[in-house]
Amino acid sequence: MCTRKTIAAATLALACSAGAALAQSPGLGKPLTDADIKQWDIAILPDGTNLPPGNGTPAQGAKIFAEKCSACHGNAAKGGVAPFYPALVGGQPLTSGIDTVKTIANYYAYPTTIFDYTRRAMPYNMPRSLTDNEVYALTAYILSLNSLIGENETMDATTLPNVKMPNRDNFIMPYPDRL
Repeated sequence: MCTRKTIAAATLALACSAGAALAQSPGLGKPLTDADIKQWDIAILPDGTNLPPGNGTPAQGAKIFAEKCSACHGNAAKGGVAPFYPALVGGQPLTSGIDTVKTIANYYAYPTTIFDYTRRAMPYNMPRSLTDNEVYALTAYILSLNSLIGENETMDATTLPNVKMPNRDNFIMPYPDRL
C-alpha cells in the first residue's frame, strides 16, 4: 500500500534522476569554434559596419542580374510571380496607404540592407554563392534602376552607406541604441 511518504520519496528520486539524464549530451554534432561562427557572422549594419572589401557598378550588376536574378525578379527587376518574386523597382509612396506594394525605393531605410539581404539569401536557389564584388554590382544596379544613384557610380564600403534612401527618415528604429 502506497503512503504519502512513499509517493514523495518516489517523486524525489524521479526528479533527481531526471536532472542527471537531462545534463547528459546526446553526443550529436560538434562544438562550434570561433572560426565556425565567423563564417556566419556577416551582418551589415546601417552605417556600413562590416561591409567587406570590393566594389561594383550598375553596368556590371546588369549583366549579373540578367544571368542570375531575372528569372525570378523579371526583366529590369520589375517583378516575377508575386508575392514570391517581387518587383525591386518602383512603387508608390507609402503614404498612399498600408496596401501599397513595398519595394526597395519606397520601403528600405538603408542601402546596406540591400547588400546584406542579397549576400545572405540570393540567388534563391543558391544563397551565399555570390562574390562580394557581385553583390556590390547588383546593389549598384538596383539602386540605379530606382534612380537613387547614377549609372556610372561605383558602390563600395565607403559609397554605399552614403546613399540616402527615400524612406530613411520615416523608419522608427526598434533599438536605436544599437546603431
